Amino acid sequence: MRDIILIGFICVCLIATLRYPFVGLLTWAWFTVMTPHQLVYDVYGIPLNMVIAGVTIASYILSTEITKFRFSTITVLIITFAAWLTMSQIFSLDALNSAPYFDRFIKTLLFILLCVQMTTSKLQFNALVWTLVGGIGFFAVKGALFTMVTLGQYRVQGLPLTVLEDNNHFGIAAATILPLILYLRTQSAHSWMRAALMVLFCSTIIAIIGTHSRGAFLALLFFGGYFWLRSNRKFAILAGMIILLVPTIMFMPAKWTERMTTITEASQDASFMGRVDAWVINYKLAKAHPFTGAGLRNSYQIDVAKSVDPERAERAKAAHSIYFEILGGAGFVGLIIYLMLYGVAFFSAWRIYLVRENSNIEPWKWNFAYYAQMSLVVFAVGGASTSMEMWDGYLIVIALIAALVKMTPQEAREDGYALMTVGRRAHPSFKLE
Repeated sequence: MRDIILIGFICVCLIATLRYPFVGLLTWAWFTVMTPHQLVYDVYGIPLNMVIAGVTIASYILSTEITKFRFSTITVLIITFAAWLTMSQIFSLDALNSAPYFDRFIKTLLFILLCVQMTTSKLQFNALVWTLVGGIGFFAVKGALFTMVTLGQYRVQGLPLTVLEDNNHFGIAAATILPLILYLRTQSAHSWMRAALMVLFCSTIIAIIGTHSRGAFLALLFFGGYFWLRSNRKFAILAGMIILLVPTIMFMPAKWTERMTTITEASQDASFMGRVDAWVINYKLAKAHPFTGAGLRNSYQIDVAKSVDPERAERAKAAHSIYFEILGGAGFVGLIIYLMLYGVAFFSAWRIYLVRENSNIEPWKWNFAYYAQMSLVVFAVGGASTSMEMWDGYLIVIALIAALVKMTPQEAREDGYALMTVGRRAHPSFKLE
């Protein structure tokens, strides 16, 4: 029955896509973030995502919307990064191994590029935010319930056979959407919806703790600290964090506490030292191939790893870092482009927020800019310990920032650059109103 419902819903969405391409983009985003076809059995294995993507792209090309394609710094960097990944694949040390990862990353970047171009109104914008939050939030609520029922004895995992299956990956993804949940609360007109989003927010925090992931816990703490510093409601935020975190941590088992305390003993932790070995190997691969790197995920190959460090090759596995994954896979040039994309997105959101009192920017725009910054920073911290460079979630946030820049008056963007050059003193209130 679930299979029939899913197929029927997709058919309706595809028919609507022929008239409204953005419906296809939302459906594509839903499949990318939540992978609903894996929750049913008879349709598992059918490339429904490819069908949705194909219809969406075709509808977009045939519509007049494609004539409105606009380049921006972010879109140029996305295209440049995709081109550089192509160069990396051409000169890959093991093209057969890196090909699936290259194919996946290129498709992700194409999707993100379409998100930038097709999101042109507030309704579309918030619909995409809801899709991202809802997709991750669904599993966060399940994880929170699982944690409470089992008293935290077992780890919360993501959906099997997806990029978020690993408990660390899921925990980082959940931490990344926390600021976006708060953004949606500012946009909700009904008190019951704001209450529901607060329940989702608290459930997501419990799920993060329930993953037993040290990286996700650090990301959660960083989110709390960053939010506290940026807000003018410091007492309320501190009280809320204490009320939620203290009871949750207290009912977690002793093994959870022991695992979290090992964060301060990283040099004595075999798992962490294995990551260090992987980081060294990726650095050495980039040093040996500074322009194009070794090819995506080729550092996992023992023969490739041995070519630069025979001693560590046997111990190293995944890089467990978005930065070292890109460094080893696409070289120093690839990492520079990647960091530029991340940095431009962050400062684009920052300058929109800075000029909220100096222009006619609608409140929802600078509100999103404020929370998007926070989301990117949280992922940047969490991503330092996970191999999530291909995850669509944080890239959707970057795409939304790029779309927001397109919808923001030109004078506001120019004022933002001016304020940033003057420095923080030009903006007396660096807090959320």
